[in-house]
Amino acid sequence: MSNGPKIGEKKKFNVPHVFIILFAIIVLCTILTWIVPAGAFDYVQNTETGRDVAVAGTWHEVEATPVGPLRMFELIYEGMVNAADIAFLVFITFASVTFVIKSGAFDGAVAVLLKIFKGKSSLITIPIFMALIGLGSSTIGMFEEWLPFIPVFAAVYTGMGYDALVGLAVVAFGAGIGYSGAMMNPFTVGVAQGIAEVTYMSGSGFRLMCHAVMWIVGSAFIMRYASKVKDDEKNSYLYGTAVQDLTKSENAADVENLKFGLQQKLVLLDLVAAIVVVVVGVIKAGWYFSQICAIFIIMAIIAAIIMRWNLNTIGEMFAAGFTEATTAAMMIGVARGVKLVLTEGGIIDTVVNALTVPLSHLPASLSAIAMLIMQTILNFFIPSGSGQAAVSMPIMAPMADLLGLSRDVAVLAYQFGDGLSNIIWPTAFAAVVAGLAGVPLDKWWKLAFKLFGILIVVQAILMVIAVATGFGL
Repeated sequence: MSNGPKIGEKKKFNVPHVFIILFAIIVLCTILTWIVPAGAFDYVQNTETGRDVAVAGTWHEVEATPVGPLRMFELIYEGMVNAADIAFLVFITFASVTFVIKSGAFDGAVAVLLKIFKGKSSLITIPIFMALIGLGSSTIGMFEEWLPFIPVFAAVYTGMGYDALVGLAVVAFGAGIGYSGAMMNPFTVGVAQGIAEVTYMSGSGFRLMCHAVMWIVGSAFIMRYASKVKDDEKNSYLYGTAVQDLTKSENAADVENLKFGLQQKLVLLDLVAAIVVVVVGVIKAGWYFSQICAIFIIMAIIAAIIMRWNLNTIGEMFAAGFTEATTAAMMIGVARGVKLVLTEGGIIDTVVNALTVPLSHLPASLSAIAMLIMQTILNFFIPSGSGQAAVSMPIMAPMADLLGLSRDVAVLAYQFGDGLSNIIWPTAFAAVVAGLAGVPLDKWWKLAFKLFGILIVVQAILMVIAVATGFGL
């Protein structure tokens, strides 16, 4: 008997896997090498950065070198080899951060705060938790690690007299804003800066300011909504809906009882020390990926010693961390194949020129905003921070050069576009976070898109400020 779809039944559309999307892009780019005119800019060396940069207005046609089908597959392999330094940065930092997360240090810190504010209805809990969550996202790239807290926070804020959307927004926007204003997130900013040939952590002070501004705006919006719900339950977007009773969630009690003893506190101290050492090393000594990875490995080993894990456990945790990082790291390699196809086919400068010409007629600040919009839209199709950086930065970085913008501005546009949209695009985490909170997706979007719209405007203003102040130049 056939188990196929019934007559008249609509097949559910599934978003293609990111590897399928990336392969489709590679195939498309390969085809374009046979259609689009090959061209190149004249290049000169920037004496301050040592980089070769394109000279605006010098694009000219060159001999076509289209990429054949077999060569296309070869370039996928060569892309993986070419991106090895960045891919291994992801492998090592992800595995090392796993030690901190598995120690329960962050979970325990959240548990302590939940105990302190249990039974209290003060709105001050909203910015406090958003700051803590954002800190984890900004520094060590925590995102999926925060997802288990969504049902907990939904329950806690429902118990405080608000609704589940408040708890969901605190976690989702806390993480999204942390990613958008990330100071040193190795999986997004680190990857993007590496591809753009920008010094790691360059512009971290300005990005920290951006994080603070978005945190203030986001916290204020959520506090306003929470206050209205507290005053009258009819103001809740969930009013009248059959939403599960989250006040009885067992997860809330479980998290509140998590341990935050001396070991967890020492692991947090270990993490802070590692971050400080990396910051000082990058700024003062010009450290790059090898030194950064070395510090992260040392941090992981110290965390293991503090937690008294045996050697086999340490080995298993590194192996588990490497395994979990595989998809992200390999995406970078596959995506690098896109750049190699465009480069070998002689059309990457043609693509950059085609995208730059329309923007060149705009003021620099509006060009920067256009880059932000491009990145936000691109994240709908490639909802992976590392994958998006690998695809877009080889194009956005030279675009910034031609538009008279710094490559730091291009990286800023990328991280703004990647961070927030992850929690509202249906191709990313929108359905996941809404499901974890037990709320209808349309109700989440009703709240989230309003704040998202406000924060996009804030990001556009911050892009204008970045350009006006010569950020990265």
